[in-house]
Amino acid sequence: MARTAGSRNVPRAEREEQILDAAAAQIARVGYAGLSMAAVAKQAGVSKTLVHTCFDTRDGLYAACVDRAARAVTGAVEPVLSGTADPTTAEQTLLALFGALEHRPHDWNVLLDRSHPADGPAAEAANAARARIEAQAARGMSAFMAAREITDPVDLAAFTEVWIGAVTALIHWWQRHPQVPGPEMAARTRRLIAAFG
Repeated sequence: MARTAGSRNVPRAEREEQILDAAAAQIARVGYAGLSMAAVAKQAGVSKTLVHTCFDTRDGLYAACVDRAARAVTGAVEPVLSGTADPTTAEQTLLALFGALEHRPHDWNVLLDRSHPADGPAAEAANAARARIEAQAARGMSAFMAAREITDPVDLAAFTEVWIGAVTALIHWWQRHPQVPGPEMAARTRRLIAAFG
């Protein structure tokens, strides 16, 4: 017999993932500002009480979604950045990124959401996640540009922001075209970079 989200036989860890899936999809659409624990519970097929039991508050639920998304993205990209920088590093980074987002592309929207309060647990989680991603992007850009003898820190800061913006634009396009597989997106990005080269 197949398990349903609300089944008593579903292990807690699996229920938590179902709740996080529902919450992340909602955050991607309406941000922290529109996050509703009741709506998440309904979408996940569980009680609102269970959502509170697992994540305590709306801030706790939001922070858990942000942290999960950041771990998936940075965890996929880190092995690429830890290797030797070469001409394929940018493409390998994109392959890792699109691979990490293949099943939950809306996680990128979760990471970029800025509708959370200016301080408190939600803000702390979101700011920490963005800082991790920006630090990885800066490391990658620094290695990429060093191979081209570009080391000016202002250039690197500007180029890092351009890189993150370009990646974000590509991910948003991909979200509107979900039939396109991740590896194809990486190849498309490589062609785009080559066109501007």
